[in-house]
Amino acid sequence: MSPAAVNGPDLEAIADAFSRTAARYDSFADDHPHLTRMREQVYATFARHVPTGSRVLELNAGTGTDAVALARRGYLVHATDVAPGMLARIAPKAARTGVTERVSVQACSFLELGDVWHAPFDAVLSDLGGLNCAPDLSVVARGIDDVLRPGGVAVLVVMPPICLWELALVLTGRFRLATRRLRRGGTRSHLEGREFVAHYFTPKAVRAAFGPGYELVAVSGLSVITPTAESKGIASRHPRVYAALARLDDWLSPLPPFSRWGDFFVIILRRVGGATR
Repeated sequence: MSPAAVNGPDLEAIADAFSRTAARYDSFADDHPHLTRMREQVYATFARHVPTGSRVLELNAGTGTDAVALARRGYLVHATDVAPGMLARIAPKAARTGVTERVSVQACSFLELGDVWHAPFDAVLSDLGGLNCAPDLSVVARGIDDVLRPGGVAVLVVMPPICLWELALVLTGRFRLATRRLRRGGTRSHLEGREFVAHYFTPKAVRAAFGPGYELVAVSGLSVITPTAESKGIASRHPRVYAALARLDDWLSPLPPFSRWGDFFVIILRRVGGATR
């Protein structure tokens, strides 16, 4: 989960923590077939709702993995984040893959989208839980109003309170970890010696934060039956088991209540008019 912004003193802590871990962030994604599968699912969903060639604002862009992947698919991507260590890896990554002209980079918080360059955009993407660093999604939604054209689409990948894989940890006696997403007021997270709060949202809460100026297009769970993104070795060590779980996951993830559960869910919101508030 790479941050884009938070209120108050956590902003500096998050930017510093994720800057320090940028190299490990990329290294962890290497040879991680499960995380690759999750990202490909997000890209496939994105492509169903956003035409190729669209201008895309990416929030919490991290090291640019998603920005480069979308640029290779023909999108024009403006990648934003607040962690300078993350941002520094985007341009070299884009150059190595030959998409420099389709990727631009800006240090910008997703709570300050009035400062973003190149607006308006056809679509906004936030992948793999960056929005879970925000204590109030309505602030993010108001910022998206400033940069997303009417008819544009927001594709948001958010961590919900219910993750079956984490809840199952109760069976191993790891009660605190199993229930961390259920705590009121968010959960204290630690990374590279820094501390910040993660907040978990239901699709209903995300929908409410965006208000009547947006219509709900679709919601689907992401990694409901398959492991969490942190589980790197299961897919490679137990490929047949993983393949069976993946097939079950594909079947269940669009269906309630599974569409509201998982390591993440993907929610698609379309802006239907002008001012929404």
